Amino acid sequence: MGFDGLLGNEQLKKNLGNSLKNGHISHFYLISGPEGSGKHTLARLLAAGILCGKPGAPCLQCSVCRKVMGDTHPDLITVDDPEKKTVSVELVRQARAEVFIRPNESAHKIYLFPRGQDMGIPAQNALLKVLEEPPEYAVFLLLSDNPEKLLPTIRSRGTLLSLRPLPDHILRPALSREFPDAGAEAVDAAIDRSGGYLGQAKALLAQALSLPPQTEQFARSFAARDSLGLVQTLVPMEKWKRDQLIPILEQWAALLEQALACSSGTGSLSAIGRQIAAGRSPGELMQAIAHLQKAAIYAQGNVSPAAVCGYLSWALR
Repeated sequence: MGFDGLLGNEQLKKNLGNSLKNGHISHFYLISGPEGSGKHTLARLLAAGILCGKPGAPCLQCSVCRKVMGDTHPDLITVDDPEKKTVSVELVRQARAEVFIRPNESAHKIYLFPRGQDMGIPAQNALLKVLEEPPEYAVFLLLSDNPEKLLPTIRSRGTLLSLRPLPDHILRPALSREFPDAGAEAVDAAIDRSGGYLGQAKALLAQALSLPPQTEQFARSFAARDSLGLVQTLVPMEKWKRDQLIPILEQWAALLEQALACSSGTGSLSAIGRQIAAGRSPGELMQAIAHLQKAAIYAQGNVSPAAVCGYLSWALR
């Protein structure tokens, strides 16, 4: 099986496979690439390969591989608190203290840091101390969508694994298999806007194909210049909480941005995007996007959802 679970990046996968085959395991891998590039997939496969130890590792069939892929292996520790915006120095210090406890089941103990770019300088310095003199069995996997945010002293100590965009002949079939209901234009638009990264393209198509009813109502009313329809969409949203309202407003702005791109000749991710582009001028779209962005800022502050919806009922008419 090896690293086949990661699409593209053939040379990188070949190099990793040869390294594992020859027993050459780095104590620190820095996995870089933008959001949706496959960093988490590669990290999980690499961890399985290191802990599996069988020919052609990762085999993805043994109990070790299954535990790693299912996130239940005791020697694979994720260092993160998803509820926090940053990775705290306390979290890193706790992991550093536990590093010197030997592995439970395997010859190696792997620490996965999924948000390297969110580590502040104190947290990075705490990690640097153990990277300088790690136990022989320890392996660190640090993921980052922006390695430049990391200290040069950290970057210089790692084996850099940079993920690349996927070529069209790999990306297009993968998207078509997962989204059989997406038309060719939608797939084209997702590929263009994702920069060739599968995760981003999948997220774009998933969002375009599963719009909430409020977004569909807004899009149709706005495209048709139906002021009453807009009001009927917004009035029930006046009772929403801010954390419900803000994502919808951001989604509406993103939808109008897609329509704006469509009006300039770029493919659309959805039929609704094309409908908006046909019903509104580029100038109107730009103005509406600005109103929605302003409304989201209002909602993030102290302005009530009712006042925000009232503002949009007037501004988007």
